[in-house]
Amino acid sequence: MDMYRGHSLEGASGIELTIALYDGIVRFMHNAIKAVERKDVEGRRAEVKRAMDIVVHLQATLDQDIGGKPAESLSDFYVAMFALMLQGSQAKSKKKFEQVIANVRNVRDAWKQVLEDSHKSRLTPEVGDSNSETGPAWLPGAETHSAVSWTA
Repeated sequence: MDMYRGHSLEGASGIELTIALYDGIVRFMHNAIKAVERKDVEGRRAEVKRAMDIVVHLQATLDQDIGGKPAESLSDFYVAMFALMLQGSQAKSKKKFEQVIANVRNVRDAWKQVLEDSHKSRLTPEVGDSNSETGPAWLPGAETHSAVSWTA
């Protein structure tokens, strides 16, 4: 399964990779909920750690010099999600994990909309839009970022 995911992300844009990382957070939070239900302490910790690792990665790859206010808002979001995951793990709280899932899905859906809009704009570039290929400078773009060094 991991091999399939790896191949399916080859050539993905920065936005698509970001969405995949958000999907990973959601998946690991669902797994953490299942671990809480089984009273599996080690399993819960492992799943929360995996989700937190993604959040740390997303936070570390933000470029606030380029991203400005949107990057700052994402940074605040990542800090809040990290804290909520930590609180949920310490309290063995399915409710806090469910909050993380809901919040991450909301932001993920916004990224999906950006992706859809960027595809539409490639089909019909606006007059005077000097960056219609990649979208706003703070968004990750496949043309300017490799899979190793993209910003969220």
